[in-house]
Amino acid sequence: MPTEIPSSSFSLLPQWGLIFVEGPEAAGFLQNQLTNSVLGLRRAFPPDIAQSTLSARLVGYCSPKGRLLASAWLSLAPTGDTAEDRFALFISKDIAATTAKRLAMYVLRSKVKVTDVSNEWNLMGYVANTSSPEVTINVLTDGQIGIELPAVIHQTETYQRILIAQNASDFSIETNIPVLNVWNDLEVLSGVPRIVQATQEQFVPQMVNFESVGGVDFKKGCYPGQEVVARSQYRGAIKRRLCLAHTASNGVEPRLYQPGTEIFHTADPKQPAGMVVLSSPSSFEVNRIDLQIECKLEALEIGEIRLGSMQGPVLKLNSLLYPFIEI
Repeated sequence: MPTEIPSSSFSLLPQWGLIFVEGPEAAGFLQNQLTNSVLGLRRAFPPDIAQSTLSARLVGYCSPKGRLLASAWLSLAPTGDTAEDRFALFISKDIAATTAKRLAMYVLRSKVKVTDVSNEWNLMGYVANTSSPEVTINVLTDGQIGIELPAVIHQTETYQRILIAQNASDFSIETNIPVLNVWNDLEVLSGVPRIVQATQEQFVPQMVNFESVGGVDFKKGCYPGQEVVARSQYRGAIKRRLCLAHTASNGVEPRLYQPGTEIFHTADPKQPAGMVVLSSPSSFEVNRIDLQIECKLEALEIGEIRLGSMQGPVLKLNSLLYPFIEI
């Protein structure tokens, strides 16, 4: 049976981590490192939730070759009314330590401190079906940091998602498996990529629709890889895209294919046509795996796309929740 979707629930998110970047020069430092603009970000004093692009932004961190080393959700969450800036980067836990270390290498003499606090802070997910009358966005307590992610519309229902961080010394929370499964599936269905260790340095941002989900500001100044990202956009050199797909239900419980798994196309079976970006068992249909895949555009036109090998399951494509932007 599909997972029963709760009206609103919390769960520990073991796959998520947290990096703090703080200090009087933190904003300028991050402005020169990330794909999205950091300047002008509205402060969200706990327990306020960072909402909309005014106070919550998707950001990428690229190599000099323009490949994504990391993606993260960014908010500005000071520790008090007079505290210095403290930026919170909600990021995949498996790349948090290396990302923090790399960022710290470029601090130099700036008054900035970069800290991976993934093992000291609990990351939680709040999921709510907004059609339920008892759902409220006021879910934070003092000391927590929260950032609202884009809502996900599935069929006729709209699901709200909030990432929450809480110092682990204050209280503990257990993993709620049904809620975790729903969270993971909604993340896939959102079409917003999350870079994990297996997919680091695999994608120029546009290859995973990063510009179309608000993760790139083409008007801001330089950052690592900026020339490559801009050239890909303005020269129309984008030949690969993130797509949503699923494995067909055939009465057999499907295997879960992890990020980085290659996909193949019948017209060119000897080389991969792309790879899995994220995947999750469906919480809405039996024996189905939902996937984000990065794929050659020409492979989407005719033939079949198969998962893992030419003998793997056939993928069926789904519609994205957003259009591609045009510059």
